[in-house]
Amino acid sequence: MLDCLKKIDKVKTGVFAAGVLFGTAGVKILASDDAKKLYTNCTAAVLRAKECILKTAATVQENAEDIYAEAKQINEDRTAQAEEFEDEAVEDESFEKVTEE
Repeated sequence: MLDCLKKIDKVKTGVFAAGVLFGTAGVKILASDDAKKLYTNCTAAVLRAKECILKTAATVQENAEDIYAEAKQINEDRTAQAEEFEDEAVEDESFEKVTEE
């Protein structure tokens, strides 16, 4: 019987026993009331951060929409000015042709 005990690796057995002990204690610690309070407070903090991020994202999106609308208006104004300039140039050419004849 003592021969069987000599074949057992004491280091591996000790590591296994420590793992079982730590696992059992860990489960009890993680399931305790204090741990549940910690989880609840952490979850509440994450939810507050989420709300803050969503508000910031909404503000950024609104600003981007405003910038896009203003840029679109600027381009429309420039196009209208270019068309007016072209119309005036055509009218000037027509007037010059009439005066030459």
